[in-house]
Amino acid sequence: MSESAATWHEAYIGLGSNLGGPARQLRLALERLGDLEAVAIDGVSGLYRSEPLGGIEQPAFLNGVVGVRTALAPAALLAALKTIEAALGRKETAVRWGPRKIDLDLLVFDDVRLDAPDLVIPHPGIGGRNFVLLPLRELAPDLAVPGLGRIADWPVPDEPAIERISDSPWQ
Repeated sequence: MSESAATWHEAYIGLGSNLGGPARQLRLALERLGDLEAVAIDGVSGLYRSEPLGGIEQPAFLNGVVGVRTALAPAALLAALKTIEAALGRKETAVRWGPRKIDLDLLVFDDVRLDAPDLVIPHPGIGGRNFVLLPLRELAPDLAVPGLGRIADWPVPDEPAIERISDSPWQ
């Protein structure tokens, strides 16, 4: 698909992992995103280490955010993210906030507001999760999230414990 023949959209994707070599899992996910025909990577945040949510004993997570341009519709982009997760060994479990090899979340897609059973845009966890908000703010501080305002103006939650550990996590 040529860039001139398609309508391109701006989207942001959250990445997280705490199993199977988390830094490696994030790099592989980023590579697979970059391999998608209708997706072009525009920017990548630094890498953040955060304590897990939910009180389940598990390793710390590594998190980041990727900005992309895509010719895919939101549902098609979500399907591509789920395909990448499956290819990297993500297993669906009934445990919320449990350990995982890879987690890819569609955070923002243009100025779209959507509340469907399988997809909510903007992602409802953006403002309440510092491991999403901080890398997103780093990557796109002036991003106006539809219905919620500019992310640089949002307060950053204190929990979970988090630290920025790298400028170039994806190499």
